Amino acid sequence: MKQQQWKALAAECVGTALLIFGGISAVILNFGAGSQVATWLPDPLVRRIITGFLFGTVGCLVTLSPLGRLSGAHLNPAVTLAFFGRGLMPWRGLLGYITAQLIGASLGAGALFIWGPMGESLHEGITVPGRGMGVAFAGETFCTFCLISLILLFTGHDRLKVYTPYMIPPLFAILVGLEAPLSGCSANPARSFGPALLTGIWTDHWLYWLAPITGTGAALLLFASPLLQWLQNDIAKLCHFGHDPTGFLRGQEQPASI
Repeated sequence: MKQQQWKALAAECVGTALLIFGGISAVILNFGAGSQVATWLPDPLVRRIITGFLFGTVGCLVTLSPLGRLSGAHLNPAVTLAFFGRGLMPWRGLLGYITAQLIGASLGAGALFIWGPMGESLHEGITVPGRGMGVAFAGETFCTFCLISLILLFTGHDRLKVYTPYMIPPLFAILVGLEAPLSGCSANPARSFGPALLTGIWTDHWLYWLAPITGTGAALLLFASPLLQWLQNDIAKLCHFGHDPTGFLRGQEQPASI
C-alpha cells in the first residue's frame, strides 16, 4: 500500500476521533448532569437542535480541514459503504476506512473522560433505544437514509458538490431535534461504537449497525432508480467530494494490500 493511502487512513482515523470527541462533547455540554446550558435553555427540543447543529459543524470543519482533504472525510462506515455500493471503492478501501473509523471513534470516546461526572451521567454519550426497538430501528434507518441520500445528491451534481459539507449541520440539527429521543440519532456505527467500547454498555448495539446499513441500502436503491439518473451527472467523479486523494477509486491504480 502506498504512503499516500496510509496517510489517508491515518487522516480518516484522526478525523473520526475529532468528530466523536467534539460531537459528543456537545451532547454532554447540553445534557450532562449539572449543565448550565440546561438552566439557560430549559426546552430540550431547542437543546437537541443546537446539539445536532454543533455535531454537524464538527463534521463540516473536519471535512474542510487538511485531514478531510487527505481522506475525503467519510467519518462514518455508512458513508464509506455508500461509496463502495456505488462501485467507487474496492473492498480493501472499504475495510481500511471502516477500521480507521472504529479506531478513531474509540480514541475520541476515550478523550471524553475529561468531562468527568457530566460525561459519566450520560455514559459518555452512548446510544440506546428510547421508545422501543422497532421505533428506534425505523428512526436510525430514516436518519441514515436522509444523510446518505443528501450526500449522493450533493456530490453527484456539479452545482451542489461544493456545498456538501455545509448541508451537514442543518441536517443534523433537524434530525437530532426530532429523532434523538427515539434512538439517539446516531446514523453512524462508529459514533455508537466508540462510547459503547469505552463504557462496556452494548445494549442493542447491533441496531446501530443494521439500521444504518439498511438506510444506506435504501438510499443506494433510490439513486439506482432510472427516475433519478438525471441527478448522476459526472458520476465517475462521485467520491471524496469530487476528488480522490487516496487512490482508492475503482479504475485507478489500486494498492496491493490494505
